Amino acid sequence: VALKVLKPELAAALGGQRFLKEIEVTANLQHPHILPLYDSGNADGALFYVMPLVHGESLRDRIVREKLLPVDEAIRITRQVAGALDFAHRQGIIHRDIKPENILLQDGEALLSDFGVALALTEAGAGRLTGTGLSIGTVQYMSPEQASGERDLDARSDIYALGAVMYEMLAGEPPVIGRTPAAIIAKLLTERPTPLRLMRDVVPRSLDDAVMRALSRDPEQRFRCCADLARAVAQGFGLSVEEAVPAARPRAEGSRSP
Repeated sequence: VALKVLKPELAAALGGQRFLKEIEVTANLQHPHILPLYDSGNADGALFYVMPLVHGESLRDRIVREKLLPVDEAIRITRQVAGALDFAHRQGIIHRDIKPENILLQDGEALLSDFGVALALTEAGAGRLTGTGLSIGTVQYMSPEQASGERDLDARSDIYALGAVMYEMLAGEPPVIGRTPAAIIAKLLTERPTPLRLMRDVVPRSLDDAVMRALSRDPEQRFRCCADLARAVAQGFGLSVEEAVPAARPRAEGSRSP
């Protein structure tokens, strides 16, 4: 297994019981592209949670190594993550921290990790995190509404974040860059990303259109759900609806590391 321990200052700001109670809400999500949580607890003030050990690498590792991913590979990863998100959203659960570090790659399959952890931190923090200088989410992938401090986020915030990950897989950099988090947020709220086809001309127009729609500043202009995003991404690649949105199915015991 893999054991993650919260930073001491974060654990102190949260308090143990509220965090552990909130994380239980999402611990039982079962989907082939969601890395499950096995356990969580408090050991002498250290808050931790336990996941299966993934024998592979993160999407961040792959982007650092390769810079640009092949278009078909970026589409495959996006469809798998979109399927995981669509399943969770239908259960009323928003991830809130989609980024390449939280997408793990094992045996050719994408696994979305830390599901529900950002929500647990947000709910348990209940406004106390600001004083610690800590924030939930990573600014390069935050939706404008999340960057503005809105707490009542819906599926469209995750759609924006997945769009940002798609953009980086295909362009080699996030859609919004800056020297400081404040500079990135300022651009996020006022500027549109450069179209992908201007960054990399092999990107199909339909894929460019799908990514740019996912990155709309106005949530109303984004896709209604991740299933719609997956279908748009798959357009022009001869995929059926079932292939475009990987369905939830029982997770084989063999897929979990001992």
